Amino acid sequence: MSEGKDLEQQKREAAERAKELAKKKLAERQQQASESPKEEDDAKELAKKKAAAAAKAKAAALAKQKAKAEAESQAEGATETTDDAKELAKKKAAAAAKAKAAALAKQKANEAASESNEQPLDDKELAKKKAAAAAKAKAAALAKQKAKEAEDGSDSDDDVAKAKAKAAAAAKAKAAALAKQKAKAAAGDASDSDDDVAKAKAKAVAAAKAKAAAAAKAKAAALGDAGGDVDKEKAKAIAIAKAKAAAAAKLKAAKAGGAEAAEPEEEKKPSVNQPYLDKYVKVIKDHLGEEVLEDAYINPLSKDVPTLVAKKDTYFKVAQFLRYNEQLGFDYLSELHGTDFETHMEVYVHLFSYKNRQSVALKVKIDRDEPVIDSIQPLWEGANWPECEAFDLLGIKFTNHPDLRRILLPEEWVGHPLRKDYEPYDVEV
Repeated sequence: MSEGKDLEQQKREAAERAKELAKKKLAERQQQASESPKEEDDAKELAKKKAAAAAKAKAAALAKQKAKAEAESQAEGATETTDDAKELAKKKAAAAAKAKAAALAKQKANEAASESNEQPLDDKELAKKKAAAAAKAKAAALAKQKAKEAEDGSDSDDDVAKAKAKAAAAAKAKAAALAKQKAKAAAGDASDSDDDVAKAKAKAVAAAKAKAAAAAKAKAAALGDAGGDVDKEKAKAIAIAKAKAAAAAKLKAAKAGGAEAAEPEEEKKPSVNQPYLDKYVKVIKDHLGEEVLEDAYINPLSKDVPTLVAKKDTYFKVAQFLRYNEQLGFDYLSELHGTDFETHMEVYVHLFSYKNRQSVALKVKIDRDEPVIDSIQPLWEGANWPECEAFDLLGIKFTNHPDLRRILLPEEWVGHPLRKDYEPYDVEV
């Protein structure tokens, strides 16, 4: 739209410029005509021709520019139309594919239904007849066995067991036959046959249960008092099975417990920081003596940092050595805090060496009733406020500190809140 307006504006401006040019030339010609009438007529004709030629050239240029703009706009529209056509074609193709898939699925379902309907019901009837015949045969066998046991009057636990085993085998065979029949029916997508198979299976189960009950009743009737012995034997077998299961569970638990107990006994691998700790201890003892350190260990609760425990009277000396020794050079103090252990207090300092890219922790134990220790602010300026904080909250006094004062609580505050025996003081009580 904006391009069309620009073209119209250009046309108008070109026409106005052409008119002005023609007017100027006409005026000049008229001025010259006053001198020679014949030259005036020729000049007018020439001016008209030139003006007409200029107008035609400008009109042709404008028409060419307009045609170019229209061609570009049509090309853009054609591109958009092509994209829309492609998208529409994709959608149509997807819809056609879905329709084909649905038609194939429907055709397949119809074929499966027709096949299932064409299957004869003779197999089902035959299976039912076989099951009935087997049930009759079993009933006859049980009746025969019962008559024989009644005549003999002897113990027949083995026979009863065999009968039970046979009944169980028959039940399994029936279940297998029903399962086979069900699988065959499912292959043909026969939903109605599934219900029939389920019914047949339920009937077979009921028949098996009835046979088992009949066998048990026959056994009780034939054996009389011997039935009590069978129950006792059964209970005894159950008890033995339970005892075996309990023993197996106990053995398994004992093995698991033994494995768990064996795990702590496995030797722990040394920390990767152990060589650094050994180095620190060796350098300190070589220069300051064997008695300056109270303990040295790897602290697994703090990323395996090598930890040195200095004595109270050697605390500042060890800290100074850690700061200025060329092999150690711990030039940065990253942390300092105090802790109340009720039996004593501790000051914990964490140091870092930028030159060696290594860390170390320095600790010192102090008396709880009179917690006084040397300040290490002259060694690390970063210890200034942490020592003030430890004084404010725990009451630890750092000698030679340049400005030891409370920084969290007012100066008139009574007590130190991080001590385990701290009790808030209220002047109004």
